[in-house]
Amino acid sequence: MWQDLREELHPKGFELVTVALDTGGVEAAKPFVDSANAQHPSLLDEAHVVDELFGVVNVPNGVWIDEEGTIVRPAEPAFPGRNPVMESFEQLDLTQFPPDVADMLAEAKKIKTDPAAYKAALLDWVEHGKDSRYALTPEEVIERSHPLGDAEARAAAHFELGQHVHRSGDHAAAIPHWREAHRLQPDNWTYKRQAWNFEDPVRQGRTDAYDSSWIEDVKKVGAENYYPTVEL
Repeated sequence: MWQDLREELHPKGFELVTVALDTGGVEAAKPFVDSANAQHPSLLDEAHVVDELFGVVNVPNGVWIDEEGTIVRPAEPAFPGRNPVMESFEQLDLTQFPPDVADMLAEAKKIKTDPAAYKAALLDWVEHGKDSRYALTPEEVIERSHPLGDAEARAAAHFELGQHVHRSGDHAAAIPHWREAHRLQPDNWTYKRQAWNFEDPVRQGRTDAYDSSWIEDVKKVGAENYYPTVEL
């Protein structure tokens, strides 16, 4: 869907840059880039620096940056137009899946997004630039951004320490740091999913390494709250 958006808007001066957040390395992200036949810059952020710099706590998130390098919309859920993944869930017969997978898919069906509204706003910005009603002022961007408090800062430090020891070859030593990052910033799904994915890549289910899982935490917050409502 991102490549389709880029093809539509690139002639109007828009450039799309996608960033995969994956400590697993190039091998984990490259198949998705290749399958999309991406013609736009496609980057890999193994250190999750984008999380820290832009306040990303879930994916997909989008940040709008104008031609002068100024952020005009901070990180927010971003689904540009059709969401084929969510659409595919609607057609699934959950009785054909194992109970735990069916449970995950049932919750995923409840996740709320508004791809049409988001794309309409993006198109308006590309067409009208700073005069678009969806382009925020610097003051509005700051107001909508979420500054890091002490807990979030310490969570980022623990997540980074976990990455360091993981990349050094000691995955077991990373787990306590990632567990602490989860405790300190429980709404950061990128921290959680990255850690869960190493233990259970398909389901991101409960394992001995962590006290939670994707399905458990989604049920706690409510699938309808998995992505915050985008203020357009």
